[in-house]
Amino acid sequence: MWPPCGALRALALARLRGVRACSMDGSVSYTQGQSPEPRTREYFYYVDHQGQLFLDDSKMKNFITCFKDPQFLITFFSRLRPNRSGRYEASFPFLSPCGRERNFLRCEDRPVVFTHLLLVGHGPPRLSYCGGGEALAVPFEPARLLPLAANGRLYHPAPERAGGVGLVRSTLAFELSACFEYGPGAPALPSHVLWQGRRLALTMDLAPLLLAARPP
Repeated sequence: MWPPCGALRALALARLRGVRACSMDGSVSYTQGQSPEPRTREYFYYVDHQGQLFLDDSKMKNFITCFKDPQFLITFFSRLRPNRSGRYEASFPFLSPCGRERNFLRCEDRPVVFTHLLLVGHGPPRLSYCGGGEALAVPFEPARLLPLAANGRLYHPAPERAGGVGLVRSTLAFELSACFEYGPGAPALPSHVLWQGRRLALTMDLAPLLLAARPP
């Protein structure tokens, strides 16, 4: 079973170590665990381009300081949705609610970051994201991989509630790039992907959704 809200709050408080007030980038300020309404708590998180989750005000963001408990990550990311709370929507565009607890999230690129390709038995391959293993995974759709020339990153469909597009972590993207085929005279972007003996044209259908989500 997933941990209750109190367990999420306890994990966050353990990370705080008594440091409560902070300012993110000068445009917004908050206090971790603040209670703007009776019996309501608010916490603030950040996910990097490797899919690692941190408290937003962590001064050091690396593998040592990120959240690693699988059940916490499953609970957090399975409840992720666009922030329509009326609070911090511009700075923290995603929200993971847990009862009366609001967990706000901002991201370096996308809130969903695919980290592993799961190949189990004879079943269809799946992409796992943000440390959740099989519990946080979507069917792998190689033809819908989107390489973006603007930043050199690779994207793949993600759950709709989390924005519909996820980033592929750089190490996994490098492995998948070996399957790309480039057309003559177009070395910048691939046109096809070779997967399990099939040659598939890249649909590029995620491009409008991804670009629409980016600030002007």
